[in-house]
Amino acid sequence: MKNFLTTGLCLLVSLAVNAKVYKVANPDEFQKAAATVKPGDEIVIANGNYSNWALVIPTNGTAAKPVIIRAETPDKVVFSGDASKAIFQLTGSYTQLSGINFTGCNIIKAAGSSGILVEMDNSKYCRLTNCTFSKNAAKTQFMPIVVVGGNGEGNRVDHCNFISNIDNQEVQIKITDKEVPQHTLVDHNVFRDKAKVAWPVFNGGECVQVGQDPILLGNQAANSLVRDNRFIHCDGEPEVISNKSTGNRYISNYFEDCQGELVMRGGHDCLIDSNVFKGGLGGIRINGTHHTVTHNQIDNIKTAIRLMYGMAKGKVETGFYIAAGDCVIKDNRISNADVAILVGDKKNQDWTGKFDTKRYPSRTMQDVAPYDNSIGKNIFTNVKTEMVTN
Repeated sequence: MKNFLTTGLCLLVSLAVNAKVYKVANPDEFQKAAATVKPGDEIVIANGNYSNWALVIPTNGTAAKPVIIRAETPDKVVFSGDASKAIFQLTGSYTQLSGINFTGCNIIKAAGSSGILVEMDNSKYCRLTNCTFSKNAAKTQFMPIVVVGGNGEGNRVDHCNFISNIDNQEVQIKITDKEVPQHTLVDHNVFRDKAKVAWPVFNGGECVQVGQDPILLGNQAANSLVRDNRFIHCDGEPEVISNKSTGNRYISNYFEDCQGELVMRGGHDCLIDSNVFKGGLGGIRINGTHHTVTHNQIDNIKTAIRLMYGMAKGKVETGFYIAAGDCVIKDNRISNADVAILVGDKKNQDWTGKFDTKRYPSRTMQDVAPYDNSIGKNIFTNVKTEMVTN
């Protein structure tokens, strides 16, 4: 046993000795280091205030020895100012970015490019962790500050703080007709103190958005997992989390005094399980089919769960909204609500002139009722009306 421990210790020391650390303080130094690093190496950004960086980072580590890009001291490396391109664009694999503070950045569009603070583009098993994003402002509607896109897989955004950001989307999993990042994990982040956006109809202020086009691309399966995040006073828009794709899971998230809901805006076959809602405007809103809504706790919200009317039904018909169908709503605990479960909201709402029917060949009357949903074994406490069906 003694020989075994000695051998193991020597191996660890050998690995540590072989790993190199590159300390950088400007983009040129960073790019030279990025072109040199091997699995297990570190790029350390010196403490200080920075602006006008736009880095493409193609580094490749391994599962056992990722490439680490980190602040010299967590939160002491601060990026601010205008960003018209991605400050950090990860395009490789097994690369971890940590400890960076993004404060007071202006996210702008210029010369055909869009400002993003961190982008994972076709990357695989890359990680954004322990970073802070505060008081960053989007200058155009529908602009995110963190994007996971391309045909990558296994990327992770975790243990980050998103605080008092302005007129933006925080985390976007970007889905197109040809690119669907797979198995993205968004976990253990804190989103808080997000004011209502200034944009028309108060749209474009989601904290987490999985997919962007639920009408034409809602059937795209991203298989994302959003779990163990905290959303406190998030009032950016009616959708705190916006699901617009298929096969995603939303588990054990906590919502407190948010003026918005966890929304299945589109897509199918999602799991919404063991989330907690305390106060605020809304709980869970459902469009689409074959969603499972179980073990959620919803307290002190006027209407806890809403199943919506649509313009179409199923996974084949095109509708600006798809009626909630074949969903399972069970084993949820709902307390201190006016209506616990509303089956059939937005009945006969007329959307004529409110969306482009050439782009979205959909009927404009929201008159297809929720259908074939299984609702039962829910527990109600101090609820005025347990279920309303329209």
